[in-house]
Amino acid sequence: MKHLKSLSGLTAGEIQEILSLSADIKQEFNIGQRPPLLQGRVLTLVFEKPSLRTRNSFEAAVMQLGGGSSFLSSKDAGFAGRESLPDIARVLSGYSDAIVLRTFSQADIDEFAAYSSCPVINGLSDERHPCQALTDLLTMQEAFGDLKNRKLVFVGDGNNVAASLAVATSLLQISLTVCTPPGYELNGNVTAELAKKRPTTQITHSNDPQQAVRGADVVYTDVWASMGQEAEAQQRNQIFAPYQVNAALMAKAPRDCKFMHDLPARRGLEVTDEVIDGPQSIVFQQAENRMHLAKGLLVCLLDGQERPEIDTQKHC
Repeated sequence: MKHLKSLSGLTAGEIQEILSLSADIKQEFNIGQRPPLLQGRVLTLVFEKPSLRTRNSFEAAVMQLGGGSSFLSSKDAGFAGRESLPDIARVLSGYSDAIVLRTFSQADIDEFAAYSSCPVINGLSDERHPCQALTDLLTMQEAFGDLKNRKLVFVGDGNNVAASLAVATSLLQISLTVCTPPGYELNGNVTAELAKKRPTTQITHSNDPQQAVRGADVVYTDVWASMGQEAEAQQRNQIFAPYQVNAALMAKAPRDCKFMHDLPARRGLEVTDEVIDGPQSIVFQQAENRMHLAKGLLVCLLDGQERPEIDTQKHC
């Protein structure tokens, strides 16, 4: 694994190794151990979009493991046209051990990675959010142990988070139901890609949230209007109102069902306070795990360079 542009290029084994290493590092963190696995490493972050979790989780991850970070806005980095993307990639990768990009365009991440001499991580694009999906798997693994044959129900917009979850669940044999209003289903390119690469994948599409959550191990939702869709927010709020995750909807799921949200949450819209703050919610555990997943991912991507080993001797 040279880059993490999306989850499509990963195998089930690679995902499991990332999760295993992240879990091991988190276990050490919980007993006060911060092994210097990234000592002397430099992580560069270039963001077109604002961020709370992505920026801070990666910066905390690299610092806690002995490295350092540098943050640039897209304007600072020259993304606005001051320099060509290939030139920026060549320059920044000469200074960095890994680069996290948070952009609107997935094509920009793909092009940047083609010219970068160090690993490039997709911190979010309009099409994919692989770090979030890996974090979600780590959080589900903590909640349930074995992930195989678990049922995940995503209620809301068939957005970049849903797309990355579709790829991740197809690799690890997790049942996925994507429940959206008509016309807001998962992008056809995603389903076509999965049908081609993994024809046995079964993703259920639904427009009925009450039926979709029956038998769910996890009910997951996201904002109804993502960054860049602000002009559609009022219209989307009306269309998505029947898809709100509230106590009545969670009552249709099993009692031991967990609730997840990648945050930020629009409380009172896609989810109510009683759910996100309730006993079934593992949302803030999920948010913390962004940091632990970042640690495991960075160590996996930088594997092969000289560094200290943790006791588990895990490698990707």
